[in-house]
Amino acid sequence: MIDFENLKYEKGLIQAIVQDYLSKEVLMCAYMDRKALEKTMETGFAHFWSRSREKLWKKGESSGHVQKVKEIRIDCDLDSVLLLVEQIGGACHMGYRSCFFRTIEGKIVGEKVFEPEEVY
Repeated sequence: MIDFENLKYEKGLIQAIVQDYLSKEVLMCAYMDRKALEKTMETGFAHFWSRSREKLWKKGESSGHVQKVKEIRIDCDLDSVLLLVEQIGGACHMGYRSCFFRTIEGKIVGEKVFEPEEVY
């Protein structure tokens, strides 16, 4: 077991990449603090630190689009984590399965899976 004290947090946060455990599609990137990582391991559902809201949040707590964590990996430098998840619904708050739904040219290439109530 990796000691959480050995992880390299920047300003108390570590980058988290979220990937579908079967298809390997990259779904989103977010940040975790130590508490979010502990809560994720404790519950089996992805938790993150919201920099904009400055609070811990469970992915899907309001939408129901949760991420069941199948495995957590740590990169070689101990400065990012990879969550392999079963995605229920969409990962993106804009209604897409993945947050990476458009190309740099702006072309929509992702699948829209729900209509969000509010897009910010």
